Amino acid sequence: MNQIKTGLAAFGMSGQVFHAPFISTNPHFELTAITERSNNLSREKYPQSRVVRSFDELLDVDGLELVIVNTPDSSHYEYACRALEAGKHVIVEKPFTTTVEDGEELVALAAEKGLALSVYQNRRWDCDFLTVKEIINKGLLGRLVEFESTFPRYRNFIKPDTWKETGKSGGGLTYNLGAHLIDQAVQLFGMPEALFADIATLRTGGKVDDYFVIHLLKPAKAPKVKITLKASYLMCENEPRFVLHGTEGSYVKYGLDPQEEDLTKGLLPDTPHWGEEDEARWGMLHTEKDGIVRREPYPTLPGNYTAFYENVYRHIRQGEPLQSDARGVIDVIRLIEAAWESSITQSVAKLNMKADHESII
Repeated sequence: MNQIKTGLAAFGMSGQVFHAPFISTNPHFELTAITERSNNLSREKYPQSRVVRSFDELLDVDGLELVIVNTPDSSHYEYACRALEAGKHVIVEKPFTTTVEDGEELVALAAEKGLALSVYQNRRWDCDFLTVKEIINKGLLGRLVEFESTFPRYRNFIKPDTWKETGKSGGGLTYNLGAHLIDQAVQLFGMPEALFADIATLRTGGKVDDYFVIHLLKPAKAPKVKITLKASYLMCENEPRFVLHGTEGSYVKYGLDPQEEDLTKGLLPDTPHWGEEDEARWGMLHTEKDGIVRREPYPTLPGNYTAFYENVYRHIRQGEPLQSDARGVIDVIRLIEAAWESSITQSVAKLNMKADHESII
């Protein structure tokens, strides 16, 4: 089998939880090399993989085709650029880059080199998000009027010795979880004409943003839907993950996709019933249509992060379109930049983009 020889640029939480398990269990990939500057944590689980001590050494590994740039946010542009210049296909962890300009330069470089450049927007394959897509596509709520997406977290202390809390190498909730919530909303509704955002640091001693509320205004595919995106590190009592209201009903879903929790426990994606959610956690669908009232749990579709890497394989080897192509993800960074502008100026930020989709809702 013509496996894609793959290298990880780091073996922190992202490498251990979100990348190595999927590469190592997919027969189309070979986890060839893992970068660990001083540790050897990967050797126990992946003894067949070579441990390298620097990004330069990773790029020099013989036959390496694909590089996963899962390093701190501020290094994404530099490392992705170096990998592309070295002739490697590249997957970049979210957020893609910290500026639109950097993202556009990387996309142009990948096109010039004829290389794949993807962003790990894995939450396009969350079980709850896939279910929301199904509910909207089936028109189960009638005409959708309101969409609220919240990522609740609770950590009321500042985690020591981590770049995500200091802001020195990126971090902050808007670039972190905001990249997922914004991407999901754009996937559903297209780019908005404008947005209004409130971004703040609420925890005592915090150095990065740990709260945001973003309202997307007049999205291209559904200009009349009211869209609210929210995340915070101070949600001790969870809010719903998704709330959808339409002219004929509502859908409310609590809890998070189980894949991250299972990966953290050490379960692998080839485990039977991977990505399936316990029925007790299914969201509630409440509709009133043609005089018939229904209120019952709606089955959650299985989550499937494995689909991301399977698509990358088929793109590189068979020319299938790249589902999380960096060219499209630049819009996520564009919206994050606009959100910061809106929050700082306390005003609506206009995107000045032409709608390129017909209204579907």
